Amino acid sequence: MNISVQDQSVTRKSLVVTLEAGEVSAQHAATVAEFARMARLPGFRPGKAPTDMVLKRFGKDIADEFKQKVVSKAYQTGLAQSKLDVMQLVDAVPGELVSGQAAEIRFTVDVRPQFELPAYDALETEVAPVEATDEEVDRAIEAMRAERADFRVAERASAKGDFVKLSYEGTVDGKPIADLSPDRPIYGKAPQTWEEVDGSQEGLIPGLGRELSGLKTGEKRTVEIAFPAEFAPLPALAGAKAKYAVEILEVRERVLPEINDEFLKSHQADSLDALKTNVRNSLRMQKEYQNKSLQRRQVTEALVSKLEFELPASLIDLETQDVLRQFIEENMRRGVPQEQFEKDKKELFENARKAAAARVKMQLVLGRIADQEGIKLTENDMNSFIYRESMRSGVSADKLVKQLSKDREQLRSMQQNIILDKTVEFLVSKAKVTTKAPETSKSSS
Repeated sequence: MNISVQDQSVTRKSLVVTLEAGEVSAQHAATVAEFARMARLPGFRPGKAPTDMVLKRFGKDIADEFKQKVVSKAYQTGLAQSKLDVMQLVDAVPGELVSGQAAEIRFTVDVRPQFELPAYDALETEVAPVEATDEEVDRAIEAMRAERADFRVAERASAKGDFVKLSYEGTVDGKPIADLSPDRPIYGKAPQTWEEVDGSQEGLIPGLGRELSGLKTGEKRTVEIAFPAEFAPLPALAGAKAKYAVEILEVRERVLPEINDEFLKSHQADSLDALKTNVRNSLRMQKEYQNKSLQRRQVTEALVSKLEFELPASLIDLETQDVLRQFIEENMRRGVPQEQFEKDKKELFENARKAAAARVKMQLVLGRIADQEGIKLTENDMNSFIYRESMRSGVSADKLVKQLSKDREQLRSMQQNIILDKTVEFLVSKAKVTTKAPETSKSSS
């Protein structure tokens, strides 16, 4: 057997394995003998049928098995002798395999790129102060009150923070919007719905809430709505200027609950000071979590920005498909129609490929650091992952273990992700941390 390696690029190689005629014949004879031992033919005991009859009866199966064995053995031997660090088998061209004739099998493989790691033991990170200000504590308590707010009918004009019940009907260039979207008529008209006046959250129709201030029950108004240039929920309205005839059916004002014993008890506090202490501690935990997430992003971005090297194309291809799948699944859950993906196919693919290349680069760099630092997968890591995944998905731990044991690719991917996650935590633990100066609230003069 002769092995040779030819360069297609820095990360793509042709691995050519040449077998002598005798090696091919020996493998063919071994395959035929294996079938002969197992063959059951009328008139012959198992393993005693003549070879020519076995070949005639199982010819296609023998040829397929012979080809698979020759290719597999050639690949394994080729890897061992060439010492290539293969990340992905791209293609295998076995040519014609005939017993008694030499054979040449050509494999196309992508190999792990070589690069020098930069210093990574003191990467710069900047975090926010974790202590909550009095203003933040007060805002959080107001938000808690808002969650328990009552909404009472108001015999006055609507104002910011109120909720109004209204009906509406929209047109674009004089044509009913309902005709533009027969499958989604809610964008065209509604006999009654609720909308917050000047609220922080956009409603179904963007900007409608900002047009509803100062109206009393029974009043009518025609408002103009400019839809964004990219409006995924209904592409027919993207960039359109629509007119909506609205009628106010009811105005309700938000009434916040008092901070009394009942309110305090519902939040596990026996006094306002105790409630503020609980809120302050909760905000601190949130900020610590946000800082840790921020540091994780900062160390990985800082690390990969210091390196430039060619990435294996096959890994980018695989990752691109994964990015696209995740994006499409997420947007379909949000109601984006299939036609929109087709319309934006080119842009989606380009963005997905760019994101995929960044992911592959990060995985390769983190993998090298894990190898260099001896970061390994432990039994505790696996148990912790199974526990968290079980809590997240609602699937029992035993069932998850069985699923992973049946899907080796999923198991391998999970194990790699755990090691990469541990590597990021290692980088954060070694990082240089700077805390930003606390923001001062602006006071009106």
